[in-house]
Amino acid sequence: MAARRTKIALIAHDGRKADMVAFATFNRDRLAEFDLAATATTGDLLTEKVGLPCQKMLSGPQGGDAQIAAMVAEGVVKAVIFLVDPLTSHPHDPDIQTVLRVCNVHNVPIATNVAAADLFVACDLLAPPELAMATPAGPNEHALS
Repeated sequence: MAARRTKIALIAHDGRKADMVAFATFNRDRLAEFDLAATATTGDLLTEKVGLPCQKMLSGPQGGDAQIAAMVAEGVVKAVIFLVDPLTSHPHDPDIQTVLRVCNVHNVPIATNVAAADLFVACDLLAPPELAMATPAGPNEHALS
């Protein structure tokens, strides 16, 4: 039986889509080790420009951000790379905040810029479960509690 692959989600605002393509291109081999989920346009770019297959959600403004937040809450998505454009107003900002809040509630790592996404890759934060180090505390427990 094949080991189940870790699922990560990738989202990029319009002003950051080129950054996502550049990041994914540079890290293509590493990202190919995961099951990917992405909002619609980001997913199209990842597939067409980078050659990475991914599960495509709705576009962010149509509910894709909320779909990914639900996957985080259900424990399906284990990390999120969400390249936000902080200089542009977004009418679906409540959905964006939901993704951030749900990641924080469920202790799921989230990178909101390329520097943090690079750290995910460089520090092997996205290690597949069979390679991740076991911790004595559960995922939502503190070892010092």
